[in-house]
Amino acid sequence: MKKVYLASAMMGAAMILAAPAQAVDSTGCGLGSMAWRGQRGIGPQVLAATTNGSFGTQTFGITFGTSGCDPDGRVTGGTGKMVLAFMENNMEQFAMDAAAGRGETIETLAGIVNMDSEKLGELTKENFAVLFPNQNVDALQLTLTFLDVANAEA
Repeated sequence: MKKVYLASAMMGAAMILAAPAQAVDSTGCGLGSMAWRGQRGIGPQVLAATTNGSFGTQTFGITFGTSGCDPDGRVTGGTGKMVLAFMENNMEQFAMDAAAGRGETIETLAGIVNMDSEKLGELTKENFAVLFPNQNVDALQLTLTFLDVANAEA
């Protein structure tokens, strides 16, 4: 019986510790996403998803380009969020690898964005000054610039 309690406690602790690693916004575009924009936690995300699902605002928004939706958008499966999480944890090493045009972070990012690692290495080396315009670049700015550069090449 003690083993069951211990296992339950460990699972609970693991879930609590893993919570910060979850995406901040998993709801996409739509009226619900706009209404609860900027709020964190399960509650606002559930409300946003429920609103989007109940009233069909994502479908309408995607069709007509409203509610923060882009009719020309691409289904990425969260690629941008994965790149951001990667950059937050590997920015310094990525800077070194991008300057060299090769390395472990280049190979990993190539897998995330589904691009040939040699091509991505050349791209990051050629665009290093664009990716890192100054020493104060943060992970979000780097991610957005990286995705723009990578998408322009795709």
